[in-house]
Amino acid sequence: MLRRRLLFYKITWKASMDDIKPPRRPIPRPVPPTVAPTPPVIPPEGAPMTAPQPISEPVALLSAPKKTHKKLKWIIISIATLIVIIVASGLLWYRQSLSAKGGTLQQLVLVTVKQGSTPNQIGQLLQDKAVIQNAVAFDIYVRVSGNQNKLQAGTYRLSPAESVSDIVEHLVNGKIDQFSIRFLPGATLAQDRQVLIDAGYSATDVDKALAETYDSPLFDTKPAGTSLEGYIYGETYNFNTGTTVEDILNRAFAQYEKVITDNNLVAGFSHQGLTLYQGITLASIVQREVESATDQAIVAQVFYKRLAIGIALGSDVTYIYAAGLLGVTPSPSLDSPYNTRINTGLPPGPIATPGMSALIATADPASTDYLYFLSGDDGKTYFSTNEAGHEANISAHCQVKCSQ
Repeated sequence: MLRRRLLFYKITWKASMDDIKPPRRPIPRPVPPTVAPTPPVIPPEGAPMTAPQPISEPVALLSAPKKTHKKLKWIIISIATLIVIIVASGLLWYRQSLSAKGGTLQQLVLVTVKQGSTPNQIGQLLQDKAVIQNAVAFDIYVRVSGNQNKLQAGTYRLSPAESVSDIVEHLVNGKIDQFSIRFLPGATLAQDRQVLIDAGYSATDVDKALAETYDSPLFDTKPAGTSLEGYIYGETYNFNTGTTVEDILNRAFAQYEKVITDNNLVAGFSHQGLTLYQGITLASIVQREVESATDQAIVAQVFYKRLAIGIALGSDVTYIYAAGLLGVTPSPSLDSPYNTRINTGLPPGPIATPGMSALIATADPASTDYLYFLSGDDGKTYFSTNEAGHEANISAHCQVKCSQ
């Protein structure tokens, strides 16, 4: 009895203790989502049977390779297009680079190709001399045309108006060019300088030659330190390529000496009371005033008479020359020793190079008594012995020119 009661208490206590312990929580487990089955579509009676439609996921899987193929095709087309554009642009650049740089065939540049120069070096030289547009294109053309070993060393006169093919042909032939230099009677030293530059010589070489001292009887009476104004005789000269500026000037000086000797000009100027330098100075004014040999002899006589009585030569061409030296607007009142409108006597030196007729006219002037002259609107020269006659000539023949 007692044993049963104890067992009862033990069981009861255990049950009460179980009530006190918190209940164990079950470990949650993922539950797969349930997809409600799509109810079958039952067609109405009499409707035609249709094939079952495939689910959407396999369709996406099947279309992916097709999209990749289209993208790859687009990339290939883009690359091909870019290559075509690059090639076309390169060909266009190449063709344009082989064309003439510009200018005229009379605009020549002196180019000296040294022995052993490579096509690339020659191309760079031509580009630096502004003869061609691009040295790289020149190098490519020379090699493509098979002329890389055929270019000849030497001195050439080339024009930027020539194409690369013309220039290469010139260098392959290696022929010695002949050229002409034409100095005009009545041209100033500045104009003669430009003639030399236009012939292909650099401004540096020309200025250096013009500043040098030359040994010739032509310069015996020329004051030290004066320029070569009036001493580059106007004539056409022929030279071979490679001729220096000094060679050209010496040729002009030699021709000048011959003209002076053949026409006994030193004695003629001396008879008029002038040295050779003074005679050239006065002849340069005569040259710029009138062109006719007959008129030049009379104009020379006018100037001699003015010098004799001590009045200004009154030559407009002298102050125009002075304005050019100073870089100012010509004016009869210009303050310059060259302006014979305001200064008596001869100017400091020649204002141009006189031609043969002006030199002869100055050495042997006409026998007249004129004191004035003017160039009329009709281009003719009108002379008078006094101021009243000069004013009458202005009224009758110089309404336009004399009012400027």
